[in-house]
Amino acid sequence: MTRILVLYYSSYGHVRTLAEAEAEGARTVTGAIVDIRRVPETVPAHIRKSSGFIEDDTPEAAPADMANYDAIIFGTPTRFGMMASQMKQFLDMAGGLWAQNALIGKVGAVFASTGSQHGGHEATMLSSHIPLLHFGMVIAGMPYTFAGQTTRDGIIGGAPYGAGTIAGADGALQPTETDLAGARFQGAHVARLAVALSSARSLAEVA
Repeated sequence: MTRILVLYYSSYGHVRTLAEAEAEGARTVTGAIVDIRRVPETVPAHIRKSSGFIEDDTPEAAPADMANYDAIIFGTPTRFGMMASQMKQFLDMAGGLWAQNALIGKVGAVFASTGSQHGGHEATMLSSHIPLLHFGMVIAGMPYTFAGQTTRDGIIGGAPYGAGTIAGADGALQPTETDLAGARFQGAHVARLAVALSSARSLAEVA
């Protein structure tokens, strides 16, 4: 079986909702086993509470866990056009995996949430690809075969670089059905790639 990890950080719930949709899409692919995990929080509890952060009982991951998966789909909110510091710290702690070449050839993908249409979610996804490339991962985006990303019916997130959503300046907007469909599409796309690569490696080992 091919193992897929949906790994996210979420402050107000938008990224967690997308993560659930990513996992839902990945689970439609035969041969894929999917886990959802979150990166550890670094914000003190009293600040989380005063800022209105969500309570999240999703199990936490450790950097070493990434070695156990064939594909990892990373979800992050946008912080000034870049990934959240919690996600960055998590990746910064994966130097041991980098040194061991433990992530080379695994599929990596990114999805994101931001406050406005031009709030940086594309920059966040693109810059998030950089450490994944340093790990030697194979990058998967959200191809235009997901036609929802070109719709003009409303405010939607997502791009060829990955699924996404627009939360609004006050966080009041929730992922649209198009956003969720994009996340499900990306999850399935990543899972299909991972299953294909895993099958090819297995055949090569047999040969």
